[in-house]
Amino acid sequence: MARALWKGAISFGLIYVPVELHTASKDNTLPLHMLDSRDFAPVGYQRINKKTGKEVDWAHIVKGYEYRKGEFVALADADFKHANVKASETIEIDTFCDARQIPPMYFEKPYYLAPTKGGEKVYSLLRQALGATNKVAVATFVMHQRQHLCAIAPQGKSLMLLTLRFADEVLAESERPSTAKVSAAELKMAKQLVQSMEGSFVADKFKDTYRVDLKRRVQEKIRNKETHSLDVQEPASDGRPKAQVIDLMAALKASLEKSGPRGETKLARRSKARKRA
Repeated sequence: MARALWKGAISFGLIYVPVELHTASKDNTLPLHMLDSRDFAPVGYQRINKKTGKEVDWAHIVKGYEYRKGEFVALADADFKHANVKASETIEIDTFCDARQIPPMYFEKPYYLAPTKGGEKVYSLLRQALGATNKVAVATFVMHQRQHLCAIAPQGKSLMLLTLRFADEVLAESERPSTAKVSAAELKMAKQLVQSMEGSFVADKFKDTYRVDLKRRVQEKIRNKETHSLDVQEPASDGRPKAQVIDLMAALKASLEKSGPRGETKLARRSKARKRA
């Protein structure tokens, strides 16, 4: 297993579960570099001292808080930890709740929690208790000099930690909500379309096809020796409407016809099956 990102303990009541945190996701974006269009030389990131104009080595960089214009307080790693030792070493559970009570926009990134030596039994106890009660634990902890809100949930034989946004990090809904009226017939047909496309979520079904297509485009440019060309024609539109569909009922009907083989929807097939039964 990869090196732990964080080590400490989960705390709830008088129970402590010694754990370590491991990443549960990876970034599959295509690695692209910034280039100077004049000579295609890579453009790098530099840490420049604004006073001398010279580059600064990482070893000489510290973090500081500007408490007054041009006046700073330097903070070392020990300062971040001493700000709240318990918060730096403990995932403090505050509440156990239903996962459905946490709105989707609060979820950020998943991690795996693994038990450390001596914590296997109480780790298993917490995982099974969460599973038996269908609850998730809502907690806070500090990692990388920042406090995080998180949810802890059972995942197979492991515990998963999902970081959450704080309430003040979530923007209010749009100030221009849709006020368009729909007819009863349109709503009925839209519900039929939703039901005809109903299915279970299967993660493996979804692939990052855009990344594959982009890599294919890169290989095509290499084969055509277009390794430095920036004069690229915009691709033709696929013909999809860019504005609101005028005849909504016609679009709904066409969508329903497309949702099943030979124009027969899942809803129609179910109806036929019920009649035969």
